[in-house]
Amino acid sequence: MSLAIDVVGGKWKLHLMWVLGAGPQRFGQIRRLLEGVSEKVLAENLRHLESTGVVHREIFPEIPPRVEYSLTPLGEALRLALEPLETWGDENREALATATRPSGPQPSPARIAL
Repeated sequence: MSLAIDVVGGKWKLHLMWVLGAGPQRFGQIRRLLEGVSEKVLAENLRHLESTGVVHREIFPEIPPRVEYSLTPLGEALRLALEPLETWGDENREALATATRPSGPQPSPARIAL
């Protein structure tokens, strides 16, 4: 499990796997689909997924150059392994949204005297 977490850990990588699971996408398309991600963070996450062999980056020799990102066979296998998490989330969305959280004052961190 730790290998998979190393690959997809973080806020955006699982979202990227979901977006790329729909087929090859250009950088701008991915950014529009993932509201709130910055260009810098998106580029870093795509580079990481590419370096692990989960994402393929293809540059088309056009002017201006076109770049598409897609899942590799390894990435597709990982996406399929992650599908049960998506199913669990869908099935438990309402229960998780209405789950009560502790209310009242929260304990403050202990102060250490030096």
